[in-house]
Amino acid sequence: MTTPTHLLALDQGTSSSRSIVFDRGGHIVAMAQREFRQIYPQPGWVEHDPIELWTTQLATAREAMALAGLAARDIAAIGITNQRETTVVWNRRTGVPIHHAIVWQDRRTAAICSALRERGLEDLFRSRTGLLLDPYFSGTKLKWILDEVPGARAAAERGELAFGTVDSWLLWQLTRDQPGGPVHATDVSNASRTLMLNLHTGQWDDELLKVLEVPREMLPQVRPSSCLHGHTQADLLGAPIAIGGVAGDQQCALFGQACFTPGLAKNTYGTGCFMLMHTGDACQMSAHGLITTRAAQPAAAAQFALEGSVFIGGAVVQWLRDGLHAIDRSAAVQALAQSVPDSGGVMFVPAFTGLGAPYWQPEARGAIVGLTRGSTVAHIARAALESIAFQSATLLQAMSRDAVAAGGLPVTELRVDGGACVNDLLMQFQADLLGVPVVRPQVIETTALGAAYLAGLGCGLYGGLDELGALWRPEHRFEPRMARDRVAELMGHWEHAVRQTMAP
Repeated sequence: MTTPTHLLALDQGTSSSRSIVFDRGGHIVAMAQREFRQIYPQPGWVEHDPIELWTTQLATAREAMALAGLAARDIAAIGITNQRETTVVWNRRTGVPIHHAIVWQDRRTAAICSALRERGLEDLFRSRTGLLLDPYFSGTKLKWILDEVPGARAAAERGELAFGTVDSWLLWQLTRDQPGGPVHATDVSNASRTLMLNLHTGQWDDELLKVLEVPREMLPQVRPSSCLHGHTQADLLGAPIAIGGVAGDQQCALFGQACFTPGLAKNTYGTGCFMLMHTGDACQMSAHGLITTRAAQPAAAAQFALEGSVFIGGAVVQWLRDGLHAIDRSAAVQALAQSVPDSGGVMFVPAFTGLGAPYWQPEARGAIVGLTRGSTVAHIARAALESIAFQSATLLQAMSRDAVAAGGLPVTELRVDGGACVNDLLMQFQADLLGVPVVRPQVIETTALGAAYLAGLGCGLYGGLDELGALWRPEHRFEPRMARDRVAELMGHWEHAVRQTMAP
């Protein structure tokens, strides 16, 4: 029997579940995708049904394998990547969730974060976890579930409940009926997004758990990103398949972009935008509003990154489609935006769920400013697209300042991926604002590709990072063309617009 050389990536995102089959060279062989419900119980709250996350993910895995004409014996390993801070709690015996998953975008725990800050705990969390006290992260979401779901805290203290980010939930489901029980684990990149992991030791921090009132027994085992996490139960995909890689979506994208060494940076344009710069084995704290996180770890040695998160990136195009009804499909936004030469002075700050890095203003709300009688829906569409680039530009500026402060060099190019990076208008404007080249790879599904690469390392299909680095291939390089004084003027207008979203 021939040795299998294909890899299956399970990419469980914020708006859809996808599965992609890659060959050993990192080429896409087949892909399947299914959307699932977005649940909005009240303003600022965002939930998912964990059962839907699982069933859509399993369905796409089966579909992708069928489209590729492959059986379980042809798959060397599975890699899992996921929306990160989204929080799931389920019953260990039945496997049934006790509440909807609370999504990373959800802002319901702003008051909990404020109370912790008022107790003077911001510096403790910052120094231990590299994160800020913000509703974005999982720890306060978990505390909310334990406090608000009837009987949850008592059940957790009896050891009856399990917590996990979406990777842990999928691992549990994939392995649930095996001898020895299901796997309850996570990788260090996902764990580092919870406000409960000590970034320096790579282990759960008992003092932080006490502050958040979280029983340690609920938490998954923390593992490297690339290792044998278990095998799928035979009836799911036809035969057991090794699960060789697990990492959060943005760390997977950094890995898939071959950003393995300090100073290399990528930006993913998805529902939100997420910019990460690899800092090697240096746990560097930001002085400019970024957070420190664990990068995907191929082995036991700790790897770190600086990260900036934009909560609303490509989702602003969905709002143009579903909220404003300015377009009938997302792909139509480029043509509408290009129908005008510029935004006509309109600035759109899509702070629908607050502002992320480097502002960290959970109470901010969206604003469109600079409107005149001459403004049209095309100007608003262009301003919406440009808002993605403006938000990302503020991140790279902060990242470069941190790099220089640590004795390094400013970021000299930005590797890009995610659905919106196919928009040439957006990518050129991004390069103009940044003043550095923006490089789009041949495979823009780098989140799934990173998961596949981690799985391939975990099962021995690849020999090491040098081999993976040689597989990265650029498709287009956008060079900056705009005069720097014009860029400075535009960034000034942007910052003025941002201040309007935070006005009392």
